[in-house]
Amino acid sequence: MPAVVDWGHREYADALAEMRRLVRARRDGRLDDTLILVEHPAVVTVGVEGDDGAAAGSGLPVVAVERGGKATYHGPGQQVAYPIVDLEARARDVRRFVRDVEGLVVDTVAPFGVSAGPVPGRPGVWVDGRRKIASVGIAVDHWVTLHGVALNVDPDLRAFDRFHPCGFDGSVMTSLARELGRPVSLAETRPHLVAAWTRRFGGPPAPPFAPVPTGSAVA
Repeated sequence: MPAVVDWGHREYADALAEMRRLVRARRDGRLDDTLILVEHPAVVTVGVEGDDGAAAGSGLPVVAVERGGKATYHGPGQQVAYPIVDLEARARDVRRFVRDVEGLVVDTVAPFGVSAGPVPGRPGVWVDGRRKIASVGIAVDHWVTLHGVALNVDPDLRAFDRFHPCGFDGSVMTSLARELGRPVSLAETRPHLVAAWTRRFGGPPAPPFAPVPTGSAVA
């Protein structure tokens, strides 16, 4: 059965180092598939398709990482989830994995009456195809996944106006709280996210699609 670990509020650099250590443990068979839940202090992370210099204009700390995608924001009120999953057992199907990670967001917000989903050609998970509620970016190390998804539960969305998240204008960003018109806590959303993780990753893998090579991916 896949595990869930809640790191609470944790500095990004410290969390990144620990995530990489756990990836090595999963690769060596010393760890089961694991979902890490964490909330970070304000930081901008830049994936392999991003521009560190452009992100630096945000005035926030900037960290370059190996995930797919461009720049995104992490901060208080945002639920970040890092699935560490061995794709060897899932036919090395990175595209299917990304769809399942998107599905974690879809399943988490659905009980609140919010309908969300991916939009072709637009990274992340969107509400009504126009408002982005979550960013998705992963990397794969020897077929073990790292990085993951950042769901905007109730963050200060003005932080996204300080740069171009995933290449978009910051005004496209939304949150569960904005969609509902009321405050929402991470504690309120977390059980739905954990339930979605168990449904999608707790049993035998679904029939695979065509595998793709090891590397970075974004949806």
